[in-house]
Amino acid sequence: MKKDKKDIIEYNLQVSLIKEGKIFVVYSPALDLSTSADNLELAQKRFKEAASLFFEEIFKNGTFPEILSGLGWSKRKQNNWLPPLVVGQSQIPVSV
Repeated sequence: MKKDKKDIIEYNLQVSLIKEGKIFVVYSPALDLSTSADNLELAQKRFKEAASLFFEEIFKNGTFPEILSGLGWSKRKQNNWLPPLVVGQSQIPVSV
């Protein structure tokens, strides 16, 4: 299916890049979505594909507003949605 430029929506999503042993994980809290691979470039490529499929599905199913608001996104004018922003990462000691 050919898309017109007006049909394309782009978001810059904040992601965490994590190395777990020999595996690289790309995680976005804005979508609660992660992917992994044995190298960082492939993990990032997989994340882009998974995020695109995620958006395509919620558009197709008509659940775009409900899903995004449930993930903490805020709606601006028209159909412009803003993802929640990660303001930092730190280590917090936890005792069990």
